[in-house]
Order: sequence, then C-alpha cells, then structure tokens
Amino acid sequence: MYEKKAFVTKEMIEEIVKKYPTPFHIYDEKGIRENAKALKEAFSWNPGYKEFFAVKATPNPYLIDILREYGCGTDCSSMTELMLSHAMGVKGEDIMFSSNDTPAEEFVYAAKIGATINLDDFTHIEFLEKTLGYLPKTLSCRFNPGGYFSLGTDIMDNPGDAKYGFTTEQMFEGYKVLKAKGVENFGIHSFLASNTVTNEYYPTLARQLFELAVELQKETGAHIKFINLSGGVGIPYKPGQAPNDIRVIGEAVRKVYEEVLVPAGMGDVAIYTELGRFMMAPYGHLVVKAIHEKHTHKEYIGVDACAVNLMRPAMYGAYHHITVLGKEDKECDHKYDVVGSLCENNDKFAIDRMLPEIEMGDYLAIHDTGAHGFAMGYNYNGKLKSAELLLQEDGGVKLIRRAETPRDYFATFDGLDIFGKLFPEE
Repeated sequence: MYEKKAFVTKEMIEEIVKKYPTPFHIYDEKGIRENAKALKEAFSWNPGYKEFFAVKATPNPYLIDILREYGCGTDCSSMTELMLSHAMGVKGEDIMFSSNDTPAEEFVYAAKIGATINLDDFTHIEFLEKTLGYLPKTLSCRFNPGGYFSLGTDIMDNPGDAKYGFTTEQMFEGYKVLKAKGVENFGIHSFLASNTVTNEYYPTLARQLFELAVELQKETGAHIKFINLSGGVGIPYKPGQAPNDIRVIGEAVRKVYEEVLVPAGMGDVAIYTELGRFMMAPYGHLVVKAIHEKHTHKEYIGVDACAVNLMRPAMYGAYHHITVLGKEDKECDHKYDVVGSLCENNDKFAIDRMLPEIEMGDYLAIHDTGAHGFAMGYNYNGKLKSAELLLQEDGGVKLIRRAETPRDYFATFDGLDIFGKLFPEE
C-alpha cells in the first residue's frame, strides 16, 4: 500500500518558521535529485534522449538548475519562460518552445535565442514564415489525432476536445509544405492524456507516434530528428495508488522503439520528454498553520493560506493529501473542511476530510504541490503569494523566492500616488 509521508516534521517546521513564517511552499532537494537521476537512467538506451522540463509547472531557477545537472533542458510556453531559460544560460538547442495562439513577438524571440519551435497549428506555418521572414531548419509539429485516447477499455482523456495540435491529415500536408520551404529536420510532439498513473501510457503513445513517424518519413521524405512524448506521466495524489515506475516505462518505450522505428531504418531518432508534474509535484509541500475553527453546519478548519497559494482544489476539485504534522500516528477520527480566507466558497483545500483532531496552531503539510502549486498563484482579493523554500540535502533550508509584499501588489499602479499614501516613509 502506497503511503503519503511528509518529508518535513513538526520539529523541522517549528525551527523554519522562526525565520520564514507560514504559509510557504517547501521543496525536497534530495527527492528531486533521485527522481531526475532515475528518469535519466530509464531512457539512457537512447543516445539523443533529453528531458525538457515544463517550466510552467515550477518556474523557479533554483529548482530548474538542479534538473540541469542531470542534462535536462526546458520546455517553455510563453515569452517570460523563454526569457527565464535564456537568462539562466540554457542553450537554444536545450529549449523547446511549445505554445499555442502564439503572438508574433514570441516566435521572434524564440528564434533569436535558438529555441526549437513546436508548431501548434497548420496555419502557424504561414504565420511563422511571415513573422520571421524565413523558416528555421528544424521545426516540430504538435499532433492531435482527435477522438478519445484509451488504454484497453479505459478512456484516459479526450484529445478531440483539446485546442492543441495538427490533425492527422494536416501533419502529412504540413510536413510536405515545410520540407518544400527548406525545413531539414522535423520533430513530432503529442500530449494525449494528463496525469496518467499507469506504466502503459508512454509505451502506448510511443507506438502511435512511432508508427506515424514511419508513415510520415515514407510519404513525405522528411528527416525526423526527434519524437517528443511530452508530459502526461502523472503521480499518485491519493494514498493507495501505485506510483509510476519510470524505469519500467523507459524499458517499455525501448521495446516499442526497436519494434517499430529500428526496422524502418529510423534507429537514430532521439526521444524527448517534457515532464513537469512527474519531475516536481511529489517533492513540494504547502505548509500552513491552523488559525481558526468554525462549528456551524459543518466543522471547518481555517488556515493561513488560500487558493492563491494552491489553486488546484478550487479549480479542479483536485485531491491533495494533508498531514497534520506531529499527529501522523493519531487516528483520523474528525471530519473537516480545510479552508482558506478568499471570498469564494470553493476556497477549500479539503472537503469532508478525515483527519486527526486539529488544534489552533497546528501545522499542516499539504502534499504534492511541487508542480502547478505556486506557479498557478494569483492575487484575487489582494492576496499575496507566499515564499518558496528549498530543503537542502544537508538539512539546511534556503529561501529561493521571497514572499510577496503589499509593495509588490501596488507597484504596477503607474502614475498614481499609491506609494506616497501607503508608504509615506518612502
């Protein structure tokens, strides 16, 4: 049975809050490193393999630099993510630009820094050529076969409703057009299911993309340089779910590669991945403190964070496990809604959750916030984003992003004397 155990203790947090008050996101360096090493080993059979970490999941340069030590590049979806990667010294060929509905200036910047552009739509071929005045020698195209993506009899996701990608027919036509316009190296990219907790997703997707690659090369003569399996390999948010085994996944992809690509004379194709959640989510906690209790139609525990700090429960109804630190061995015999302070009734980290009795001042670790946690934060109700901390391998704690202040919130009111009234000392 897979258990959820916090990587921090009550005693550790009591020391940390002397310098960094709650709420904050804290990340486990040891776990991040072990996971990155396992991924690299799982695909070491492919000489061209590279993981392009999905920056949108956790856009913090301290954490991205850890992954870079294991050969990871970055996958960017916006101008600022491109700028961050470039400022960090990530080389152009180690940057994948996978965007949609893309403004012209973002294509210009991506080309300027040498990023590989992953086109989302057939019409973007003409748009990119007009924008740049040329087409890069290497381009990727995002594939969406439509319909449902299934494993056996289980429907995993519905690509037919997704706004992303070329249809099958557009892929063949697009490759012909791009090749005629001078593109020399091609990539295939596809993302057909999100947060799958099964070792079968990548191998099944790989077979579909490898077979497509063989047909594309056969019909268009295009040189396919890489196939990007994108993300979609998920994590077990709930106790009892068996986690993915990345080494089993990598070996299964290898078998499909040797079965489909090698006989077609395509044994030089590089495999790319674009993982975010898998790389970071389990290695982050949002640590909060219980500050209010309410006994009305339900039992509520109010904490000093809200959906600004972790939007997924409010946005998706997503489950995030909660550990009451110091009470790990206590019986979960109290039913609570764990809530924040936003003026929105969906601002709840947990609904009808069985937990140990919570007392005011208790610290709660909300699990699996290392991806799409801090990154999805916002400032509704004038709330401010929390700090990010790194629990280092030696047990030390490093501030890797300070908490926002009211000065940050008001800083964009150009032309108004906001600061003079609120902060007269400045």
